Amino acid sequence: MTNEFKEDSYYIEQINRLRKERNAVILAHNYQRGEVQDIADFVGDSLGLSRQAASTDAELIIFCGVRFMAETAAILSPEKMVLLPDIQAGCPMADMITAEQLREAKLKYPAATVICYVNSSAEVKAESDICCTSTNAIAAVKSVNGRQILFVPDEHLGRYVASKTEADIIFWPGYCPTHYRVLPEDILKAKERYPQAKVIVHPECRLEVIMLADEALSTGGIIKYVSESAADEIILGTELGMAYRLQKDYPHKRVHLATEKLICPNMKLITLDKVASALEKLQPRVTVPENIRIKARQSLDRMLAI
Repeated sequence: MTNEFKEDSYYIEQINRLRKERNAVILAHNYQRGEVQDIADFVGDSLGLSRQAASTDAELIIFCGVRFMAETAAILSPEKMVLLPDIQAGCPMADMITAEQLREAKLKYPAATVICYVNSSAEVKAESDICCTSTNAIAAVKSVNGRQILFVPDEHLGRYVASKTEADIIFWPGYCPTHYRVLPEDILKAKERYPQAKVIVHPECRLEVIMLADEALSTGGIIKYVSESAADEIILGTELGMAYRLQKDYPHKRVHLATEKLICPNMKLITLDKVASALEKLQPRVTVPENIRIKARQSLDRMLAI
C-alpha cells in the first residue's frame, strides 16, 4: 500500500465521520479531481449542485468548486453554512468583471438588458437583470424580446448565443482561460486521429472551435449526450475532470481530450485533506451580504422562470 493511498484512506475516513457529525452535504463540480468527485454526495454543474443542496436538510454545504459556485449556494440556501475548502479557488473569468465596472457599463448602455452568466460574483449577479447558464443562455436571450443585451462576462458564450439568435448583443471581453486554450487545430488533429469520434465542446470555447464540433454543451448536457448517444468514442473539448466523470460513469465509451492543456488550476486546488480540514474547522466560510443576496436571487429566479 503506497503512502498516497494510506493518506487518501485516512482523509476519506475523517470526511465520512465528520460529514455525519456536521450534517453536511458535499458537492463536487464535474471539473474537480477524481478523488474529490468520489467522496461527494452530488457531482454536477454549479447551479444544479446549489439547487440540489438547497433541497436537502443538511445544515452545512461543502462546495468543492470555485468561489462563485459557493456564493450561489449561499444565495439559494441562506439558512445553511457554506464552506469552500480552499478560499483561493477562484474563477478568472468571474474576476474579469466587477460590480463597479458593470454599473459603469449600464450607464453607457442604459437601454440594454443585462444578462449575466452564472460564472460571476454575487455582486455582479445583483447588478444584472437575468442570470443564465451555458444550457439556457439562448433561452434567456430570446426572453428579452429583441431588446439590446449587455452579456457579461463571457464573450465566447455570448458570441455562440449570437450565432444561434438574431439578438443585438454587446459583448464583455471576458473568457475562460482553460477553454480559450482549445484551438481549431487541436480539434482538427483530434478528428484526424479519431475519425469515428463525435466532437463535444463547451460553449465557453472560441466560436471557431465550436463550429468544428458536433455539439456545444454544458457539462450536464455533455453527460446527457454521452448517456443517450450511440457514439462509443468522444473527443472532449472541456476540462480534464469531465473526462474522469465520463469514464467512471460510462466505462465502455472512449473519451479523448481535444488537448492536454484542458486543466483548470483553480479547480484542482481542492484536495481531500482540505475537505477534511473544512469539515473539522468549519472554515473557510463563504457568505453573501443579505442586500446583495436578495438582488442576486432575483436575477437567478428570473432565469428559472423562463
